[in-house]
Amino acid sequence: MRHRLRGRKLGRNSSHRKAMFRNMAASLIKTVRVDEDDPHRPRVPGRIVTTVAKAKELRPFVEKLITLGKKAVAHEQAAADFASDAEKGTDAWRDWRNSDRWQQWSQTISPAVALRRRAFSLLRDGEAVSVLFEDLAERFADRDGGYTRIVRLSNVRLGDSGQQALVEFVGERDRVKSRRRSAPVVNDDPAPQQDEPVADDAAASDAEESPTTDADDKETTES
Repeated sequence: MRHRLRGRKLGRNSSHRKAMFRNMAASLIKTVRVDEDDPHRPRVPGRIVTTVAKAKELRPFVEKLITLGKKAVAHEQAAADFASDAEKGTDAWRDWRNSDRWQQWSQTISPAVALRRRAFSLLRDGEAVSVLFEDLAERFADRDGGYTRIVRLSNVRLGDSGQQALVEFVGERDRVKSRRRSAPVVNDDPAPQQDEPVADDAAASDAEESPTTDADDKETTES
């Protein structure tokens, strides 16, 4: 019994699972940058299709990588104050390299470099690390978590009928909640009674008096 042992084995040993999630995470991250001239470009950027079990295990792996990228942004912005715009190899760059500003820049940027190395040790893909720290870290700068979503698909995988799902980054193609129609306001005050027009009252009174008048005329004529 696997009591209190989290994670899914997925029919693979430890090294096989790590390699699989490394490749899946790199594939998902690299789909963010789409080259329109590439004939093999992904149909939808930032999305891959896999099984539900793999998607649930891949999601925390990718989100922890994005957290590393977000942590590096603060150190890179602080180190920008001590950086130099001079081209490497020029006299101005050498002067900056031998100054105290370079020492301050080196100490400030070192945590960001360590985070990049840590992400590279998990992904083993330079392009994926570049997209992670340059694109995704800026994209989710104002988001505290929940960078990906899992959407189950209705069709199953051919061969073993495995339940499929897609993993994608949030922020695009998000559902917009429609505003519900509010019920009409009911007024509790009774409706004021409208006064009947005076002309109708006069016509009704004439109609009531007219039969009496005809009878009086008949009596007068007979007499």
